[in-house]
Amino acid sequence: MSIAAPSNPKEITVRGIILGILITLVFTAAQVYLGLKVGLTFATSIPAAVISMALLSAFKDATIQENNIVQTIASAAGTLASVIFVLPGLLMIGWWAKVPFWPTFGACAIGGVLGVMYTMPLRRALVSQSDLPYPEGVAAAEVLKVGMASRAGAAEGKAGLWAVIWGSVASAVFAAGAAVKLMAGEVAIYFRTGSGATGIGASSSLALIGAGHLMGITVGIAMLAGLVIAWGIMVPLMTHLSPAAAGVDASAHALGIWSKEVRMMGAGVIGMAAIITLAGLAKPILGGLKSAMESARKAKLNGGVMDRTEQDLPIFVVGLVTLLSMVPAGWLLASFLQGGPLSSLAFPLVAVGIGYILIAGMFAAAVCGYMAGLIGSSNSPVSGIAILTILGAALSVGMVGRSVMGPEVAQALIAYALFVTTVVLAVAVIGNDNLQDLKTGQLVDATPWKQQVGLLIGVVAGSCVVPPVLELLNHANGFVGAPNLNSISDQPLAAPQALLISTLAKGVIGGQLRWDLLGYGALVGLLLVAINFALKKSSGGKYSLPPLGVGLAIYLPSAVITPVCIGAVAGYLFDRAMEHKVGGDTAKRLGVLVMSGFIVGESLFNVALAGLIVVSGKGEPLAIANSLSEAQTMVVALILGVAMVWGLYRWSARSGRNVAA
Repeated sequence: MSIAAPSNPKEITVRGIILGILITLVFTAAQVYLGLKVGLTFATSIPAAVISMALLSAFKDATIQENNIVQTIASAAGTLASVIFVLPGLLMIGWWAKVPFWPTFGACAIGGVLGVMYTMPLRRALVSQSDLPYPEGVAAAEVLKVGMASRAGAAEGKAGLWAVIWGSVASAVFAAGAAVKLMAGEVAIYFRTGSGATGIGASSSLALIGAGHLMGITVGIAMLAGLVIAWGIMVPLMTHLSPAAAGVDASAHALGIWSKEVRMMGAGVIGMAAIITLAGLAKPILGGLKSAMESARKAKLNGGVMDRTEQDLPIFVVGLVTLLSMVPAGWLLASFLQGGPLSSLAFPLVAVGIGYILIAGMFAAAVCGYMAGLIGSSNSPVSGIAILTILGAALSVGMVGRSVMGPEVAQALIAYALFVTTVVLAVAVIGNDNLQDLKTGQLVDATPWKQQVGLLIGVVAGSCVVPPVLELLNHANGFVGAPNLNSISDQPLAAPQALLISTLAKGVIGGQLRWDLLGYGALVGLLLVAINFALKKSSGGKYSLPPLGVGLAIYLPSAVITPVCIGAVAGYLFDRAMEHKVGGDTAKRLGVLVMSGFIVGESLFNVALAGLIVVSGKGEPLAIANSLSEAQTMVVALILGVAMVWGLYRWSARSGRNVAA
């Protein structure tokens, strides 16, 4: 089957929209859980493309462009779920006891629509006329081309669907092992270092192994460097400077200092890396916009008819939708303040909020879009953008509310700053995703405006899923640091990103923020930026040490980062082993899909487990009594995890050979 695009190929179809929405619903639920548990999310474009091709292959008239629209709709799940990096903060500060549907839906949907609108004028600058690599966008296009081009491609499409299924089943079974208490949820060791303490932990999670494989060896090495800095240098040094009280064991001492001081320094590293990234992007973005406007002007003067593959939504529509979006945005912000201690300041606060969403959202979308082109949307500096956004939002609303400051007012200002940040983050992450999708579309001769419509559909579908899944997990588990009055289980989800964002908001508005720790972290960030620059220059761009990856590893728990590093190294070794083998390229792609399945299976199992907790009213409904010691359950987790990863890598290699045969 040829993939040459006809003049007007089948793109937006009813079956494609339905399939895209169904995939979005599943992947958004998975992403919400993963983000709340470990503070990381993953790109869903490639597994969505494979599932789409496998299912649409039943229709003889399916086109590559139709499959591309399905993955465009579904890719919204991989990004919009990132709003849970902020939203649980409203539960943590006690502003919300439950997650309300309409305010949450509204923040996600309005931010998502603006994310699409803001990045459309950047398409020519950052996609058509740019040499940015767009690693995930190119990979998704390759998957689509291979899957649609030949009989071998059809065979690979079927093998790819099985890869996602096997990966999902394996990780769900592995997660079930921890739920029934036959294996440990975490393998960890903590010890004394003189008067100090440190240690290392690794969560029993195939999803995190999968995330590491998808992130790649460069980010994996950066995170390993962050682990060494945090747990090999900072924690031992700072626990030595703050000796433990009598009776406090090594793990409590080390984790206490890390959570109160070291992770705040990690936030400083992330923030500084994001600021330098912003500064470095101003020139290329402005230059690209200028050349795009010049090209459009020349085309208009020459009276040329624009090619289908260059047709965006009209700039008039973009401007109109952006302005009209401010109406529901203003209503949403005003209703958030209604009846609370800030009612008297509603007008100036809503004005500041709308202005901040417009301006900060524009910057955030441009930066995230550029970074998606440079290093992929999974590695884009969303954490750094969220940190800078909450600092700016807290300072802005804090200045307006300072005249009526009191305990209740402070809490209301913190909540409002978090809500505004949620909208800006939705703008940033959808902007991040839009340009990646448009690159895929460019490579498969798609129509840009139809993709943009597809992404808007995905935004609305994803926005419908985030609130109920978030409330289900809130009712079942709750979150660390929140009152959790209605939660059933006594094992709250960490929600590490939301915890940091709410801590920063409280610190700025309450005046107790540890600026000294953020400052030390910023200095470390500057040093890492310099090291990264020197490494890139000396190796001719071959090697790098992304400062954001290092900062994330300092900030996130070692239990999260360790398996991610292991997954990155395992993925690198697997890809190297497949390099010159028969069917090696196919095996590599299947490996990526198995790892995507790892993330989906474990996350969906735990969402289902949350549902069971709510229905049964028991905190651990699957737990069974056994005589295994903690050490024995750790060994079981280690052996089972290694066997599953090894077995599915071997399956990928064998399937790659079979497809190539």
